[in-house]
Amino acid sequence: MNIKDEFDTITAISTPLGTGGVGVIRISGDKSFDIALKMFDKKNLPAGKICHGWIINDGKKIDEVIILPFKAPNSYTGEDVVEIQCHGGINVVKNILELTIKNGARMAQRGEFTKRAFLNKRIDLSQAEAVDDLIHAKTSEFAIQSAKNLSGMLADKIREIKKEIFEVASKIVAGIDFPEDVAEPEYSYLNESFEKSINEIDKILAYAKSSDVMRQGLKVAIVGRPNVGKSSLFNALLNLNRAIVTEIAGTTRDIISETIDIGIPVTLIDTAGIRDDKNIDKVEEIGIEYSKQSLNDSDLVLFLYDSSAGYVEDDKLIYENIKNKKHLIIANKNDIATNKAKIFENELKISANTKEGIELLKEKIKNIVLGYSTEDMEFTTNQRQQSCLIRCKESLENALNASKNSVLQDMIYIDLKSALLALDEITGEVITDDILNNIFDHFCIGK
Repeated sequence: MNIKDEFDTITAISTPLGTGGVGVIRISGDKSFDIALKMFDKKNLPAGKICHGWIINDGKKIDEVIILPFKAPNSYTGEDVVEIQCHGGINVVKNILELTIKNGARMAQRGEFTKRAFLNKRIDLSQAEAVDDLIHAKTSEFAIQSAKNLSGMLADKIREIKKEIFEVASKIVAGIDFPEDVAEPEYSYLNESFEKSINEIDKILAYAKSSDVMRQGLKVAIVGRPNVGKSSLFNALLNLNRAIVTEIAGTTRDIISETIDIGIPVTLIDTAGIRDDKNIDKVEEIGIEYSKQSLNDSDLVLFLYDSSAGYVEDDKLIYENIKNKKHLIIANKNDIATNKAKIFENELKISANTKEGIELLKEKIKNIVLGYSTEDMEFTTNQRQQSCLIRCKESLENALNASKNSVLQDMIYIDLKSALLALDEITGEVITDDILNNIFDHFCIGK
């Protein structure tokens, strides 16, 4: 983007295109009110008040609308903003958008409204990234976690850690610059302070893996020999009849996948039953090869055996192939099994037919991946933020080692400065144009 275009007036559709009750066109910049008034059948737009009327083009009525005008700095972007709420048809929304451009606005780039909110200091960079996470959240729980960052929870914690480091750095500088008036801080004090800050960073990073899983999801493959109930379990977890279920061995011949929300986004993969049989046809043989590939590509394997038939030799052969992967052992058909004894101490007994144990299985899938309930999560971070935190921690560890060895404190200060710079990158107080553009290029147009 050219510098001269950085703060001109922009416009975009802020709601998904398609048939709907309402469509929203957003305008932001110094000319927002002028552009809106050229299209509106009323003579003024009092800021902070709901305005009702018609959008007009060359004397023709385009649509009856509600306009929400906001004066800087009391708006999402911190600039003059006008939001036009019209009927949600594709053509009417596009017609109004074209009118805004015709009257002096330009089309916004990806994430440009939120980028302006950041540049105008309405939000910090961690909050801006939370906006994107909230929009693209694949589960309701991740949306709740993203809202925490949007409210400033992560930013507040980063500021708290920065304050601690800055206070120590200030005392070191004062001792170096004014040795006759101010004594250098004791090394024991430095050690205690650095260890405290490192522990605080570790608390945030403890949720890094979970943050990545909640954002990206995981692949879970259901494997087992034919007719142990893989497709029935697939349907039970989805709570719909997605896969064909019959008593005929080899019914599932291709890979079927669907995504479910169990607090984390899970892509379930129903695989063809794995068996060695010379009488199987070519199609089933290909399906079995796909099953083996899905097993290798999955993050978690649900190994299924038929508890009514017992743990047979074919089950053992399959288990040998998956036992070194992260897996759950599931004894299906518990409703018709005569022998209720466990084959494996940690197996879960279920019935895909009666839904017995299905909710418990969902919890086990979530806990085996995360290690704890998502309700216990304090922070979510993305990989950029995690990288900054790791660099900050490394600098603090260098400072701690230097302090323990009574190294000159001006050398320790260099590491503290690096730690502060790393934290500044999280909130955006220090940031490069390349990083900034990379972040907002992932946003949708209109946000």
